[in-house]
Amino acid sequence: MRLRNVPGAREAIQESHLTVNKPQDNKGKWNQEFGNENPIRIEIGMGKGKFILQLAKENPNINYVGIEKYSSVLIRAIEKCQELDIKNLRFIRMDAEYICDVFAKGEVDRIYLNFSDPWPKDRHAKRRLTSKQFFERYDFILKKDGVVEFKTDNDLLFQFSLEQVPEAGWKLVQSTWDLHNDEEMNQGNIMTEYESKFSAMGNPIHKLIASR
Repeated sequence: MRLRNVPGAREAIQESHLTVNKPQDNKGKWNQEFGNENPIRIEIGMGKGKFILQLAKENPNINYVGIEKYSSVLIRAIEKCQELDIKNLRFIRMDAEYICDVFAKGEVDRIYLNFSDPWPKDRHAKRRLTSKQFFERYDFILKKDGVVEFKTDNDLLFQFSLEQVPEAGWKLVQSTWDLHNDEEMNQGNIMTEYESKFSAMGNPIHKLIASR
């Protein structure tokens, strides 16, 4: 998918008080950024932020960090966050492969991955956010009882992800190929922009939760 360039987006992102421009300086000190000792949860590839904005709004006692590499969609999330005056959310414009430079060991409570790029070519498998290479990164930044939650409508990516969990030495806590018809796993579900779009098209939504 080609993303439309938004003139001035990168500059506006850098100037926003909600953006952490030098996130590596916060490594091990994210609670200072928020001014409290509340748990820290992150969404990698948050797009326009519908999911994480709703989470932050519903859970004021949890701190959230949204990570997105595309300025054209990140700026929309920042604008919405300012409009809603949400205090417990920060944004980083960066590539996900650098998360271990930004968060210290055991600093993160939970990781959300929603409708990630499938990277369909085999040679790009390690770039998928549910590859064992990325699970190694999650293993470093997550607390011992932390979990990874992943949603997608892509059948091949979901099958790959189910296989990668044990390969990475993790365990599958829960999984479903049809989230919206799974009463237990769908409880409290917050839909992303893509989830709403794909679900309306009749695509079943898949979800897994993994832990160590």
